[in-house]
Amino acid sequence: MRILLTLIFLSAFAVAQESEQPEITPQPQTQPKLNSAPALMRGPHRTVSEVIIPAGTRIPIALKNTISTKANREGDPIYAQSTFPVAINDRIIVPAGTYVQGKITSIKPAGHIKGRAEVLIHFTSLIYPSGYTVMLPGAIEDAPGVDNAKVKDKEGTIQGDSTKGKTAATIAGPAANGALIGAVARGGEGALIGAGIGGAIGTTIAALTHGNEVKMGPGTTLEVVLQRDVPVDGSRISRTFGRTIVE
Repeated sequence: MRILLTLIFLSAFAVAQESEQPEITPQPQTQPKLNSAPALMRGPHRTVSEVIIPAGTRIPIALKNTISTKANREGDPIYAQSTFPVAINDRIIVPAGTYVQGKITSIKPAGHIKGRAEVLIHFTSLIYPSGYTVMLPGAIEDAPGVDNAKVKDKEGTIQGDSTKGKTAATIAGPAANGALIGAVARGGEGALIGAGIGGAIGTTIAALTHGNEVKMGPGTTLEVVLQRDVPVDGSRISRTFGRTIVE
């Protein structure tokens, strides 16, 4: 009898333990997608509206202020404006009327008897009518509007004409006249003396006379060449006749 009660008690305890265990629901396993493509990482790239003005591009400009090797100094600002639109791949990237700014980086006035006048200008920025400003590494390529001067090197130095011939004529003229007067007055000896006196006078006049200065007034035409590529945001260039210039 005792054994029977013990078995009944153990059976009841086992049933109670099973009822207290939480029910475990099996979770479905997610199968990996064999054909899924890996995510692509985006790298740096240029915007759609960016345009490159290549090195070597020439921009015709006209000065807005006066430049003189006699009056200006190193560091003086230069102001100009483009006179003709510049297009790349059928798109206008520098419209006529775009402002160009720069400065004098070197200047030398003409000497008295020798030494040519020189001025070196570097351009630094393009300013579009919209106010959009671009750094411009530019130098003068040609100076068709400058009288008695030329561009002498790749740096863009404008050099005044030589006064060598003019100086020789200044000295020779008084010398010849002095010789003539001396010959009339005292014969051959007088001619030599007169030539010496006249030559001295000519040399003095030449020493007091400056050579050809380089002077460029407002409206003087120059040609600027880009020294390296210049990126431009086409969407920020001004509008002309109601449409964007760079499309």
